[in-house]
Amino acid sequence: MLEQLLIHQPKDPILFMINHLQLDNDNVPKIVILGPPASGKTTIAMWLCKHLNSNLLTVENLIAKEFSSLAAAARKHYQINKRVPSMQLVRLIQDRVSEEDCVRRGWILDGIPETREQALMIQTVGITPRHVIVLSAPDTVLIERNLGKRIDPQTGEIYHTTFDWPSESEIQDRLIVPVGISELETAGKLLEYHRNIVRIFPSYPKILKVISADQPCVDVFYQALTYVQTNHRSNAPFTPRVLLCGPMGSGKSLQAALLAQKYSLVNVCCGQLLKEAVADKSKFGEVIQPFFEKDMAVPDSLIMKVLSERLNQQDCIQKGWVLHGFPRDLDQALMMDSLGYKPNRVFFLNVPFDSVLERLTLRRTDPITGERYHLMYKPPPTTEIQDRLLQNPKDAEEHVKFKMDLFYRNAAELEEFYGQALTINGDQDPYTVFEYIESGIINPLPQKVP
Repeated sequence: MLEQLLIHQPKDPILFMINHLQLDNDNVPKIVILGPPASGKTTIAMWLCKHLNSNLLTVENLIAKEFSSLAAAARKHYQINKRVPSMQLVRLIQDRVSEEDCVRRGWILDGIPETREQALMIQTVGITPRHVIVLSAPDTVLIERNLGKRIDPQTGEIYHTTFDWPSESEIQDRLIVPVGISELETAGKLLEYHRNIVRIFPSYPKILKVISADQPCVDVFYQALTYVQTNHRSNAPFTPRVLLCGPMGSGKSLQAALLAQKYSLVNVCCGQLLKEAVADKSKFGEVIQPFFEKDMAVPDSLIMKVLSERLNQQDCIQKGWVLHGFPRDLDQALMMDSLGYKPNRVFFLNVPFDSVLERLTLRRTDPITGERYHLMYKPPPTTEIQDRLLQNPKDAEEHVKFKMDLFYRNAAELEEFYGQALTINGDQDPYTVFEYIESGIINPLPQKVP
């Protein structure tokens, strides 16, 4: 509301605020999606519109509006010059976003603004997006994508020779090459795009996110959806207290290490804390050692004492922490909560059973050098080394199955207890997983992606 007051500077601020509150649209999508030719921005914009029940605004549908003299004039200019003058375009956008459906359900601008001039004009009339997404991919990839485009002249459907070829021979025979997709023409459009986009970036500080379009379209969509469903961080002080949950082999340790490194958080691994307590022969370590020797579970109350001691240290209080390995069930979560250790970000890493088996049961260690190998991802360099490799008993298939079953038996209650938790597909590139987690760390109270 304060933003709108500053933009519009109404003569009667009280009446303006009353009208603004009656609209009740502070949380509707207001999104700009930009990207070079063949980056897939229109596809992503259409999927977001469908998922968020919002309105797609493109140059084509803005000038196609019926019973509008402004749209008719813009249409005439577009037919001759293949462009709409910036002033006309901004007025068309202004009229469209003020209509009832856009006010109630929000809007997504596809490929607009194209220049810094348009960006500034849009801001001047009080149209302020909450999220700006810029898709990016190497020019060589984009040119190759564009060259493969084909159009069905009867239906207008777009196909691709590599990625989306129709199965019906009748459709294949009538497909034509669209105008303006040659390598030279695409290169010219890319050159113009690059010249303009670097000047648009400064118009949207703090709300702009660049997403790689050189990956499967579904991955691009979910990264975009995760971003637009988060609110932007305020200037209020924020100390991250992150909890990572997931079965063994889901990648919790790696993600915790990445978060600790990038955001200077304290990496708190519960299992490691217990081992260190025993190794240091601390007062708690002496009590824990008999449980280790007999391969028995350490009592929750004892684990909580060790964990409390660590989380109460100054570095955890000042920098924040990322915790993994505890809690594993609802009782432990309740105990932690009752003592005041409340994470403000919770993530569940979801990995299929087969993937966990592949990750863990194929791990091996060289007893001579201590080097760790994986029979699939990091095989030993020689047969001599391979012959002497040993498997940790904890990586045996039966043990992994038992631990997986134990985790998922308690996971539903944990997810219900941590209502703001975000579930993430952990069965993908670790740095893609980290991007999803990072988005939830830097933005407050992320919403759950369905």
